[in-house]
Amino acid sequence: MNEDENGRRRFLQRALAAGSALVLAGCERLSRSEWFTGVLGSAEKLTFGVQRLLLPRKAMAQEFTEADLSPDFRSNGTSNPADPAYQALAANRFADYRLQVGGLVERPRSYSLDELKTLPSRTQITRHDCVEGWSAIGKWKGVQLARVLEAAAPLPSARYVVFYCADPMDAWGTRYYESIDMEDAWHVQTLLAYELNDAPLPIRNGAPIRVRVERQLGYKMAKYVMRIELVDRLDTIAGGKGGYWEDRGYEWYAGI
Repeated sequence: MNEDENGRRRFLQRALAAGSALVLAGCERLSRSEWFTGVLGSAEKLTFGVQRLLLPRKAMAQEFTEADLSPDFRSNGTSNPADPAYQALAANRFADYRLQVGGLVERPRSYSLDELKTLPSRTQITRHDCVEGWSAIGKWKGVQLARVLEAAAPLPSARYVVFYCADPMDAWGTRYYESIDMEDAWHVQTLLAYELNDAPLPIRNGAPIRVRVERQLGYKMAKYVMRIELVDRLDTIAGGKGGYWEDRGYEWYAGI
């Protein structure tokens, strides 16, 4: 990444951080206001448009060296899903895990963890920026999402990739989910990660598989991924905003 791109990225990070702080300060109260959710929607479109305008379509997130690794990589969100089926998988070291890939594809697929590890891998050292206000640098290894999509052969109507996860988020069993567009899905740094810092991905960080979308904030990087579905629209899924936190007022596009 050249100096100009770094400058543009720093500008976007500062602008997004400022906006996120305002949202977090009163998200629950303001999210009930019709006028405020309208403002958020307009601001999100502006953020998305500005980011796409200032950064090339294939711009890379900054990558670091092992000397830059954080001494501890914190857990964001759920740290151990309170779900019997997930706990059974974890107890068997995910030997029975299957990642389902379907939706608007020609060839639905299913992968064990070992099968995912046989696919060509990528390793990258990147910074995780959490909307809670902390950052950490970690070394990730996994299969590029693009490799999995190529094998499934998306249909021309596919516009989004939706990740369905194992972690229940409330007493009613609402599961975490997230989504990205096809541009981020095909990006070279978008991984289905199964290692962190040269070790199997810890449960607190999303084992057996978590998404790494390095050009977006941490809540977009779904953990405990069980199923991937390609769709042409998001408004018919759950709360209709494209993600668990987005359904509760966060921006769908969290580019940095």
